[in-house]
Amino acid sequence: MKMSLIKRARTLVQKDKEYIWHPFTQMKDYEKSSPLVIEKGRGSYLYDTEGNRYIDGISSLWVTVHGHRKKKIDDAIISQVKKISHSTLLGISNVPAVELAEKLVKITPKGLSKVFYSDNGSTSVEIALKIAYQYWQQKSDKTKIKKKFISLVNAYHGDTLGSVSVGGIDLFHQVYSPLLFKTFKADSPYCYRCPVKKDWPGCKLACIDSLEKILKKHSREIAAMIIEPMVQGAAGMITFPKGYLKKVRQLCSRYNVLLIADEVAVGFGRTGKMFACEHEKIIPDLLAIAKGITGGTLPLAATLASEEIYNAFLGEPEDLKTFFHGHTYTGNPVACAAAIANLEVFKEEKVLLSLKKKIRLLTKYLKAFVTLSHVGDVRQSGFMVGIELVKDKRTKEPFSAKERIGHWVILEARKRGVVIRPLGDVIVLMPPLSISEKELSTLCDVTFESIKAATEK
Repeated sequence: MKMSLIKRARTLVQKDKEYIWHPFTQMKDYEKSSPLVIEKGRGSYLYDTEGNRYIDGISSLWVTVHGHRKKKIDDAIISQVKKISHSTLLGISNVPAVELAEKLVKITPKGLSKVFYSDNGSTSVEIALKIAYQYWQQKSDKTKIKKKFISLVNAYHGDTLGSVSVGGIDLFHQVYSPLLFKTFKADSPYCYRCPVKKDWPGCKLACIDSLEKILKKHSREIAAMIIEPMVQGAAGMITFPKGYLKKVRQLCSRYNVLLIADEVAVGFGRTGKMFACEHEKIIPDLLAIAKGITGGTLPLAATLASEEIYNAFLGEPEDLKTFFHGHTYTGNPVACAAAIANLEVFKEEKVLLSLKKKIRLLTKYLKAFVTLSHVGDVRQSGFMVGIELVKDKRTKEPFSAKERIGHWVILEARKRGVVIRPLGDVIVLMPPLSISEKELSTLCDVTFESIKAATEK
């Protein structure tokens, strides 16, 4: 029995290498590796084709909220499939899409009253950019000059050309630069590697000065600013200093620039609040959400807009004010049914309330990491953690790309029964919100030992 299991697992690995082109993966290197092929999951655990069990330390790329195979969500999906799996949202509607839209408006920051559906984080951002641009084109003749966007250095907002244009990670985006529209870039509030060489809190948020200078000079031509509230995820879990996000909102309001909050990664409890904007009580003009919206079961995304923005698109058909954008699977009823069940779990199980203790425990466990010889910085916002590894703690010198320290750490973790994924040499922890205290302790212990094993050889 065991031999047949191993044979099947090896066959799957062989076929995987033969047929699949993996995202964000150098395939030449992958083809020489022993890849992990996941067959099933339950709760906080993943199981590979050989039956080995692993703690899912990154929520299967930041999407699994209540653990794998959450019965309430699975049942909602099955129930909806028995009614209808898909119908278009172009000009007609469906029951789950309507019900979910109402729920999203009620739980997101006050003032966001309209929901435009899509199917992933990149498209939710792309939609927000297009809405912001078209809004100013239709608002008045005087505002038609507002065609540009501003974002932060180190920003990541997705992989479509529009979302890449407002991104700021050269490693991902530089190769596509001839295809992208030009944008303004402001300093990132990266306290560990401060762009203005100051220390918080004595700096008094000096890093925001570059943003204000850009707005002061170019606000007449800027349609919107886009930002990942509280945490720049793909940049390496860069956490914002207190007051930064609120100041951004104030500046955008002062200079008449729309604010787009990209909560694709930080939404649905990841930072300890349902939405990261709540930490500093700011209200964006547009909000992009995805990832955790269905609890990690099906692709779905939404872009929420204020009534003011929505009204700028109203007119007679011949006025051509329509928002000419849509996707085949927009508002898919099965995905929307999963999202409704996901939100019901949040409410029924008081997830955010029970999360508070686990966040405190995580904070406690993370204190040990600073004792490691090559841990330069530990960043945390709720259940989002970035552990930055450096060659020299004193100078903050990074490891060379050739050393691939982050990669070796995740292989060490895998040997110890944990699946994590680095962002360069930043080790990311983002477990399901449902992880038990014991599992959380194991996750941190394994990560600690894996970093030690990979860096202190």
